[in-house]
Amino acid sequence: MSEPAAQAFDLVLAGGRVLDERNGVDGVMDVAVKDGRIAAVGENLAAGARRVEDVSGSIVAPGLIDIHTHVYHKATSLSVDPGFIARRSAVTTMVDAGSAGAGNYDGFRDYVMAHSPYRIFAFLNISFPGIFGFDKGLFIGEATLREMLPVDRCAAKVEANRDRIVGVKVRIGGPVTGELGLGALELALEAADAVGLPLMTHIGTAPPSYADVVSMLRPGDILTHCYRPEPNSALGPDGKVMQALLDARERGVLFDIAHGMGAFGYDTAEAALRDGFLPDLISSDVHVIAVEGPGYDLLHTMSKLLNCGLTLPQVIGMSTSRPALAIRHPELGHLGVGAPADITVLRQVDSDYVFADVEGKTRQGSTLLHPMAVYLGGREMEVARRPFEEPFLLGGHGRCSC
Repeated sequence: MSEPAAQAFDLVLAGGRVLDERNGVDGVMDVAVKDGRIAAVGENLAAGARRVEDVSGSIVAPGLIDIHTHVYHKATSLSVDPGFIARRSAVTTMVDAGSAGAGNYDGFRDYVMAHSPYRIFAFLNISFPGIFGFDKGLFIGEATLREMLPVDRCAAKVEANRDRIVGVKVRIGGPVTGELGLGALELALEAADAVGLPLMTHIGTAPPSYADVVSMLRPGDILTHCYRPEPNSALGPDGKVMQALLDARERGVLFDIAHGMGAFGYDTAEAALRDGFLPDLISSDVHVIAVEGPGYDLLHTMSKLLNCGLTLPQVIGMSTSRPALAIRHPELGHLGVGAPADITVLRQVDSDYVFADVEGKTRQGSTLLHPMAVYLGGREMEVARRPFEEPFLLGGHGRCSC
């Protein structure tokens, strides 16, 4: 918390519940913005503002960060329009999870990232062509041949683009890697070691096993799709979280939801939560199929985890501060003075929405997170409608646990 500056603020968001995990803030207060940065967080700041927005009853959070998306739009078959998904899910930062490899990353940088008003980073796929064979009714693994995974080309592309590339990505399991199996993970780890950045690894069907994959990961690496359903889930024969995952967490491996179209099962999630094995990160794995449900986007996935029993501060932290630190961009994901004024304003609303997992199993929900406003570097961005949720919103503007 800080004292207001003497000069006028450009904007004050007044009276919302401010949730900022990084700075230990959880309370009703004002957030002031000046010159695109957070200028103050405290009480009674409105008097020094050129513009005041009353956000009473709302949640004021750092700009949401979706650490697993696919937004190399129109150049890869699986990717969606980053502007559309950002407007709909109230995010300010998207991290593409390996849509592009060294062979086509430059197009992603020049034709998507450079033209988007939103912050876009990328995990570079160890596979030279990236994810090239993923669409409705079509699936071709990009990591089946060692010749497609040139470590030197991956490392060189990362070195030339450290402003946007935050790590290396590999998809592991079943037809994605075929007979190469753990060999693809070894090559991806070699590339990540060479550039000193984290590895994000997808876990799919066996072989290889979930335990074998996670056992190879290093501190700071990310296991994405952590609550995937059987087969090859996080659970052992006894229905408990496997020891290999507990060991990995102990040494600093991060576990990410990445809902997608095949990677969130209620049986796995509920058992893991009963065991005290919470995710470190919440992400959507939004792509051309998942965008149509049941994952939809980051905000819907956050609501799903909230209805699974995670607290509101946990869900916000897993979608703001923690992903920012995971991609080594500590300037993001918090509302400390001097940080970029990336802010998401949400309302927690009563809802009778029935959530579904990727196997079609359902759970009755009672609440949804609904977008109210988004600011990117202090500039107000458009917020889009959410027609798949709107019929289930109850009680007008809903409630906020303020």
